[in-house]
Amino acid sequence: MSKQQETSLLVPGPRGWEIWKQSTTGGFSLQSADGPARASELTSLPGGNLAMLFPVRGFHALPFKASSTDDSLFDDLAAMHAERLGVRADPMAGQLSDTFVVTKEEEAATLLGVVLKSPGDGDLPPRSPKEFDLSPRAYLVRGESIAVWMEFGRWVFAFYYNGKLLYSQAMSSGGAEPDASCLREIHLALGQLAIQGLQLKPEVVHVWSPEGATGTAGALTGGFNVPVKVSPRPDPVLPEPRSKLLPADVRAARRAAQVQQQKMLAVAAVVVAYLGLGGWFGYGLWQDQSQIKKLNRQAEGIASEADRLAYEEHLVRWSELDLVVDGNKAPVELMSRVAKAIPLNQGVRLKVAEINANEIKLVGEAQQAGPASQFGVNLVRNMSEFKWDNPPPSSGSKGWTFQFNGVRPDSNVSQ
Repeated sequence: MSKQQETSLLVPGPRGWEIWKQSTTGGFSLQSADGPARASELTSLPGGNLAMLFPVRGFHALPFKASSTDDSLFDDLAAMHAERLGVRADPMAGQLSDTFVVTKEEEAATLLGVVLKSPGDGDLPPRSPKEFDLSPRAYLVRGESIAVWMEFGRWVFAFYYNGKLLYSQAMSSGGAEPDASCLREIHLALGQLAIQGLQLKPEVVHVWSPEGATGTAGALTGGFNVPVKVSPRPDPVLPEPRSKLLPADVRAARRAAQVQQQKMLAVAAVVVAYLGLGGWFGYGLWQDQSQIKKLNRQAEGIASEADRLAYEEHLVRWSELDLVVDGNKAPVELMSRVAKAIPLNQGVRLKVAEINANEIKLVGEAQQAGPASQFGVNLVRNMSEFKWDNPPPSSGSKGWTFQFNGVRPDSNVSQ
């Protein structure tokens, strides 16, 4: 049995990236601190599996109450909530959104929708991590509480309900201790959540100072009707349940590695077959090739010019039936798949649908931007053999309009 690879964790620290190494006991121990602020500048990354925690400034936290307990609807409800708030994940940048259950009651649920900001140059490490998550989810916190700590020289805070992340936000202050603006931003966030029906009654406020227990709570002292405790930041853990977040260039790197591995396995299989069976079958193969050449010469001598022309005409006619024989290129089949990608009962309507084997052009309108964007996401997900250009919908006098274009990458000329 092969030894299981250990996991290293990239954690946003007070001044730069930290690297935490998995210990034999299953937890993580700090290997290096105060690294660069740009993940791409991390050097000497440890071997084995790599996991990365996105900093608070790198994502939007969008909590809300859902009038459903059906898990299959949670992602769609979170996407609609994000659209209403004007937050849209780039559908071409990978899996940048996820939904986490905070509480679930008889007929409703409290959910946290998360949308990553599209990673820019320098935001990802030089070696692709195996998985991603959010830094506030990596710290174990009990009950209803507020936690305040520093990432990359700025204070951040998070709200927890029954130990689960409810909301997080990066603040504008970067002083040695939390100041009055930190206190004001935390109270403002509490008030905004209360307006949405997400009432948080914290039992304690944790200030995880970069100075550890010798640090101070600054302006947060006495700012709440609950104890304010100063302590070192807890050691990180891999959150459960794991997230589905996966930026696009990481997906590309994984696909390239997988293709390379498949090529290596194929080459190895050919070498083994050649070395093991080449001598055994070599003589028989030579005989078969000689017989084939002999039969081809006989066929060329027997066949007339009319026969050859008839055969060439047959090939031409057969190629004309390609749209019927190959279901993946039949316009009727493609139109059916486009129709299945349209969100049901969401007011999305096509006005123009130009479809052939290698190119699809769709022009339509929708009452809301969210369903139109979801239509574009569904096309990318369900018709991946096409390369899609799906710009965001545009607002008009009668709603939202969109134009999505898909081209089959392996086609030389659009038909």
